[in-house]
Amino acid sequence: MAIEVFNRYEKKFLIDEKTFNTLSMRLSDYVELDEYNKKNGFYSILNIYYDTEDDYYIRTSIQKPTYKEKLRLRSYGVPDLDSQVYIEIKKKVHKLVNKRRTPMILSDAYHFLQTKEVPKSNIKLNKQVINEILYFLNNRPVMPKLFLAYDRTAYFSNESRDLRITFDTNIRTRRHDLRLENGDFGDILLGDGLFLLEVKAKDSIPLWLVRLFSENKVYATSFSKYGTEYKKYLTERLKERKLYA
Repeated sequence: MAIEVFNRYEKKFLIDEKTFNTLSMRLSDYVELDEYNKKNGFYSILNIYYDTEDDYYIRTSIQKPTYKEKLRLRSYGVPDLDSQVYIEIKKKVHKLVNKRRTPMILSDAYHFLQTKEVPKSNIKLNKQVINEILYFLNNRPVMPKLFLAYDRTAYFSNESRDLRITFDTNIRTRRHDLRLENGDFGDILLGDGLFLLEVKAKDSIPLWLVRLFSENKVYATSFSKYGTEYKKYLTERLKERKLYA
């Protein structure tokens, strides 16, 4: 059964392809590939982010408050309307990330997020998560605002599932055709050959991983996929206004 509740600390790193290849080889002594990656080198994750008409949640997030939250609809690969997807609510308090999600049929998910009517489904819904999402939806009206996808390679520690390491690349976004079933395409967010490395741990990062990062000059950074896209979007809008002013 897929994990539906996550509580962990996350650290992010931007690396180039050479560092990715080096780390991938070195990590094999300590971690094992995610089940998705055992069949394919990378797997695609597609998201639709929901926000208010005036982008309240992402505007709040990029100000780096002590508490922030996001709502998204996620699929693995391009789904059909009758495919299983996940509705996720992600919260961050100080440095602790709490992510909760529930599975749902895509057509039901669209209807639920628009009407707040809980579907009758053959899939077992997580009632606690449903209630948290309803609270979110009742707080401020939201709508689909951004498609964001990427290709991922993921690892779990050999010793504990509490340590997860992911590499995301080919991050792509669009602000039109905001339906998961409409296809996996969009504008590239990062330059060619760049990877977003994330370490997700219940407690501290293990010493062997700290040493590995130190040897390869991998340093933590602050990076949000949605936040980076939103800043880029604002910059492009400002340029357009100046052009036509």
